[in-house]
Amino acid sequence: MKKQLKKLINLVPDGIICLVIVFGMFALIASQMGTPEMLNTIMKTAHDLLLNTVFYLMAICVITGAIGRLFVEFGVVKLLEKLLRPLMKPLFNLPGVASLGAVLTFLSDNPAIISLAQDKRFGQYFKKYQFISLTNFGTAFGMGLLVIVFMVGQGYFVAPLVGLFGAFCGCIISTRLMQRFILKVRPHYAHEDAYEVKEEIVVKEEENRTPMFQRILDSLLDGGRTGVDVGLAIIPGVLIISTLVMILTFGPSASGEYTGAAYEGIKFLPWIGEKLGLVFEWLFGFTDPHLIAFPITALGAVGAALSLIPNFIASGWIDGNAIAVFTAIGMCWSGYLSTHTAMLDSLGYRNLTSKAILAHTIGGLVAAIIAHWTYVLLSLVFTLS
Repeated sequence: MKKQLKKLINLVPDGIICLVIVFGMFALIASQMGTPEMLNTIMKTAHDLLLNTVFYLMAICVITGAIGRLFVEFGVVKLLEKLLRPLMKPLFNLPGVASLGAVLTFLSDNPAIISLAQDKRFGQYFKKYQFISLTNFGTAFGMGLLVIVFMVGQGYFVAPLVGLFGAFCGCIISTRLMQRFILKVRPHYAHEDAYEVKEEIVVKEEENRTPMFQRILDSLLDGGRTGVDVGLAIIPGVLIISTLVMILTFGPSASGEYTGAAYEGIKFLPWIGEKLGLVFEWLFGFTDPHLIAFPITALGAVGAALSLIPNFIASGWIDGNAIAVFTAIGMCWSGYLSTHTAMLDSLGYRNLTSKAILAHTIGGLVAAIIAHWTYVLLSLVFTLS
């Protein structure tokens, strides 16, 4: 029976399957909202996200990009790399030079680890199983500075740091799980070097006679320009993914009717959250079912997930614990479903994508759980004291 069903499905063109899924989804939403109201809500929500969220995120990207470039120019990145290097082997089972990847991805985005890994002088320090796990390692720190600065901008200061600790723990789980998965199917990778080249990494210290003021100005402007590129790159994720998530999260207007205004919806995700309320409350400390929209969105794009927060705050659904959990899961996952395939493909190990995704899914969940219970513990300590 199953074989016959598979044959029948294979006979149906992909285009027809796509049309059925897309029109079926919109028909379901329109059946509750009405077609004109649904279309108006989609356009107005996307427009409001563009004006009030994307440009805010872009401003943060520009500032964090400028700060990151300034850190590179004046040796702060090298200093952080030296401080973190002793932690790499005992915690992540990676060579000390991997700490450079953690710093760079924290200041920029996930793909920074791939640009670094493609340098043979960097990759020569890794065994193959360690080298492949860089995809998980780098992703867990991707856009970390942006996420933390955004949370601080919302008025939370301690919770993002708790979330950073959770993301760090989730990264350990994800990286080591990935290494374990690789060795299970490719045990010989434990002894094979990622690259055969044996060269020392030499950091070129260019003789820089440029005046200090000019170096600062150039760093800020170049880093800010990179931030603009990142800000533009997050627009599709925010407008497409967030608009869909908003429609599935929010309900009708205050009158109970659909008016076609921005941020109206069918409350599908809260319905799921209510069914699994006890699970999410115990694991993550979520006090409102709407909050599950953030981790779902973070699977595809952390920028899109961040765009949900202002509306959550306005609706009164968020507390410090939620910010800690959002920071942890947002940093650790940081859109890994949309980047892992491309990252592993660029390294030449696309066939291990499913294992990387599984390991990182577990790592992100662990990050959120640790952030929640750490926040609870700190709250108890500060309350008792």
